[in-house]
Amino acid sequence: MNNHGQDEQRVVWAVVGTDIGPLLLAATDEGLVNVVFHATEPVRDKALERLASRLGTEPVEAPGSPLLAEVIRQVKAYFAGERHAFELPLDWSLISGFNRQVLRELASGVAYGQVVGYGDLAGRVGQPGAAQAVGVAMGSNPLPIVVPCHRVVESDGGIGGFGGGLETKRKLLALEGVLPEPLF
Repeated sequence: MNNHGQDEQRVVWAVVGTDIGPLLLAATDEGLVNVVFHATEPVRDKALERLASRLGTEPVEAPGSPLLAEVIRQVKAYFAGERHAFELPLDWSLISGFNRQVLRELASGVAYGQVVGYGDLAGRVGQPGAAQAVGVAMGSNPLPIVVPCHRVVESDGGIGGFGGGLETKRKLLALEGVLPEPLF
């Protein structure tokens, strides 16, 4: 407990190498709380500062933590093509309101190998016409890959934007069989 009589939040993290580059994975006692693309040292440091600020505690590097063991196993299995759905507890504390509603619908309603349009996803949460707001929700997703914002595309067939970069989005969609593998 801290000096205010409240339970101290614990945040552990590790960086895992993947086919799309290093991912920072962070978890609390509640579950996976953050996934960060391109987790080079400067990106990692900025992400950890942001987590400390938002969660009120200093994240601790702990690649062997039981809080991360299953997360790391499932992420590796996903990139090996052996896992099509994540079955992990998620800590949604970094997102709220409409964005959380949209991301929860995405996580439960758009399976591996499928895509959904921004407008279609808006309609699923009862907000037809809120396609741009869905785009904002995708951009603020603290749990990419596990909450698969890479599966959200433009209604005209365009790939749409992606916080991890369009090449990363293409690679993830190719892994899931939605797009052909890049030639180089």
